[in-house]
Amino acid sequence: MSTSAGGKAARQPSAEQQRLEEDDLRQKHWKRWGPYLSERAWGTVREDYSPYGTAWEALPHDQARSKAYRWNEDGLAGICDRHQFVCFALALWNGRDPILKERMFGLTGHEGNHGEDLKEYYFYLDSTPTHSYMKFLYKYPQAAFPYTQLVEENRRRTRNDPEFELLDTGVFDDDRYFDVFVEYAKASPEDLLVRIEVINRGSQPAELTLLPTIWFRNTWSWGLDVRRPRMRKGRSLPGVSVVEFDHDYYGRRQLLCEGAPELLFTENETNTQRLYGDAEGERYVKDSFHAYVVQGEKAAVNPDQVGSKAAAHYVVSTQPGQPVSIRLRFTNGSSDGAFDADTFDAVFAARLREADEFYAPLAPPDVSDDARLVQRQAFAGLLWSKQFYHYAVDRWLKGDPAGPEPPSERLRGRNADWTHLYNADVISMPDKWEYPWYAAWDLAFHCLPIALIDSRFAKDQLVLMLREWYMHPNGQIPAYEWALGDVNPPVHAWAAWRVYKIEKKRKGVGDRIFLERVFHKLLLNFTWWVNRKDAEGKNIFQGGFLGLDNIGVFDRSKPLPTGGHIEQSDATSWMGMYCLNMLSIALELARDDRAYEDVASKFFEHFVYICRAMNNIGNAKIELWNREDGFFYDVLHLPDGKTFPMKVRSMVGLIPLFAVETLDSELIDRLPRFKHRMQWFIENRPDFSLHIETQSQDGEVRRFLSLVNRHRLPKVLRYLLDEREFLSPYGVRALSRYHEEHPYILSMMGTTHCVEYQPAESTNGLFGGNSNWRGPVWFPVNYLLIESLQKFHYYLGDSFTVEYPTGSGQRRHLADVAAELSRRLTHTFLRGTDGRRPVYGGTEKFQQDRHWRDLVLFYEYFHGDNGAGIGASHQTGWTGLVAKLIQQSGT
Repeated sequence: MSTSAGGKAARQPSAEQQRLEEDDLRQKHWKRWGPYLSERAWGTVREDYSPYGTAWEALPHDQARSKAYRWNEDGLAGICDRHQFVCFALALWNGRDPILKERMFGLTGHEGNHGEDLKEYYFYLDSTPTHSYMKFLYKYPQAAFPYTQLVEENRRRTRNDPEFELLDTGVFDDDRYFDVFVEYAKASPEDLLVRIEVINRGSQPAELTLLPTIWFRNTWSWGLDVRRPRMRKGRSLPGVSVVEFDHDYYGRRQLLCEGAPELLFTENETNTQRLYGDAEGERYVKDSFHAYVVQGEKAAVNPDQVGSKAAAHYVVSTQPGQPVSIRLRFTNGSSDGAFDADTFDAVFAARLREADEFYAPLAPPDVSDDARLVQRQAFAGLLWSKQFYHYAVDRWLKGDPAGPEPPSERLRGRNADWTHLYNADVISMPDKWEYPWYAAWDLAFHCLPIALIDSRFAKDQLVLMLREWYMHPNGQIPAYEWALGDVNPPVHAWAAWRVYKIEKKRKGVGDRIFLERVFHKLLLNFTWWVNRKDAEGKNIFQGGFLGLDNIGVFDRSKPLPTGGHIEQSDATSWMGMYCLNMLSIALELARDDRAYEDVASKFFEHFVYICRAMNNIGNAKIELWNREDGFFYDVLHLPDGKTFPMKVRSMVGLIPLFAVETLDSELIDRLPRFKHRMQWFIENRPDFSLHIETQSQDGEVRRFLSLVNRHRLPKVLRYLLDEREFLSPYGVRALSRYHEEHPYILSMMGTTHCVEYQPAESTNGLFGGNSNWRGPVWFPVNYLLIESLQKFHYYLGDSFTVEYPTGSGQRRHLADVAAELSRRLTHTFLRGTDGRRPVYGGTEKFQQDRHWRDLVLFYEYFHGDNGAGIGASHQTGWTGLVAKLIQQSGT
């Protein structure tokens, strides 16, 4: 401990915190190497060169082993540099599989009965923010991997059936599988130690082939840069095989392989003979290691031991329960003593100890060990889900100089209006298999828990989405690669404001330069929303999709079958929230620069006008607030001028709760111009008084802004907190359970549209294969509900209570309600008194087996009635918010 000037002992920064500081200051590049390799590059938009955008079919899994990728690389437990010039991953073969296991397998969007669907079991167990220590587990069956059975059985099933999972095939029966642990530790920023441990969980001896593989991303086949870097066998060392190369960007490197394994070399080139029948194609190709190991073709690899792809060939015999380890080292330094215990295993021990030290303060002292485990794996998932993402739309549309002329249809198809977009960065992914591309609103939620451990990365991610080569010149933020021009909820300002406050609380000072940078760019985005999504200029917005895939009567991304348009309760509410987020940022910046007072007034006024429109003040034709039901609904406007509410009780009607803020006099009294303008509204526009309250206590004045005023709040919360409606034992449902027995039915123009409650995957394919907002619990909107209830409590205080749950006769103030919602969400992952985790439902392997039950997956969404994880199994992205909930509340 050191002593500060005031005499108070100050805690020394941990070793990992020091590494973060060194990286922030560019003193040492601790983040240069990390888990930036994707887990699926096949079946993506970027690799789709078909005429009509059939991405899943353009490069399927069966071709992935043989075709060189244009934009990204994928692999198993892999790492690469932040530019993805050099990649490293593990390949496996159990002696029975028809193919070498080099990448994760799953079903395409058209093969799965509920859309794309990963069919593997792997787990992100640990990672520090600088990736100085990382740990990954892959469970590999000893029987042949059932590729065909998984495809055929899921194709046979309907949307009314559950998905057919890998465990259902029986390949893990009697524990006939390998646990393959892959660990990384950095001795220095350029010295990476790798430890691979295999444990045979079965009852019989079994043999396993391991191929730690290193390769260059193919940057030379496209006619833009013909230089092809080379790997070669290095000078032999006692008991060590060496792969070495000289790279134009990174200089000389070596991969040192303990045990002197055989080294295999080939090229990261397309096998044109296999895919296209080209007899003149290259001899040494991307899938040569498959041919060598699985098919026994010894001539498939280069006998000169050079190439752009190399692997160390290990064959290990394993006894039941006995671990077998191999060690490797990727370094730019000396190879002397590479595997000496003092310089290898000691580094792993130190990095793990430092990781423990770093994470210890992030959970409350009284939190359970199980909650700490869940939080640690949530952080690990967030950090392992970083990915080098490469997509240059103009080049993708036009094709490469060395490639064939693209179909002319592409120039008028997907993303044709985004030719400015050039992405080549490490980005936080929702899920590196099912969603191996960024999604703007997902990323905003990722940044909150990330800010607890690496606020620099969180800030950089938010700024990145607003850079000129991401944001459209018209101010729109790119949505996701399948449709860059689609519309995500505008949560970027909220995320920036929250990340700013999280860092300010941690460090004692806020990064005002960051806040200014995002604010000025968000002004452009806010203007885009106002100009493009307020069709009639009445402060009622039509956002379209807005992430709510299948929650409404119609697919809101497409023209309505009825004609006309929808006045959206959620789009209008998101914009109300956007106004308040921008207002908060402007007021913070105005502390030091009075020029921001004027723009703060602009957002205050805009919020007031949205309030007026949202609550049916002065416009009888637009009635988003339904007085009869006491709830917010979308309103359908037909071409003949008729309007009526679509009475679906869904998250659409709860999102108005997100737009709430309290302004304290401590700040407002320092900003006289803003205060004067606000006071004018309060005194001269009495019709707004229900949504702009003023409260005085002990000389302090608080002003309360909300779309849902104190009189309407209990009515909305009556639905929210009713266990027969929205309130699930595991959070808040996206659709009220009321619609299970009372479906909403709309018959128009000879067609009947129906919305009914479904707690898991939707049986309706209204919006794509994963149409799934009809009842499950989603973490991001739940998190915003918790935060909103805390804000309501801050102003309304303990005296404002509601019945919780509805009908129970018990009354709670809103801070307690928020804490209870947080508890319900976190308990989705925690073992109950029966030892079971709700997230794993009835999957007994995960509930009972000691080698599975403490491995946590963070799904995309959760069964509305029993909490079982559904959808993308590795979407730690926004579900990683559980780490923040544990940090702020304790469990």
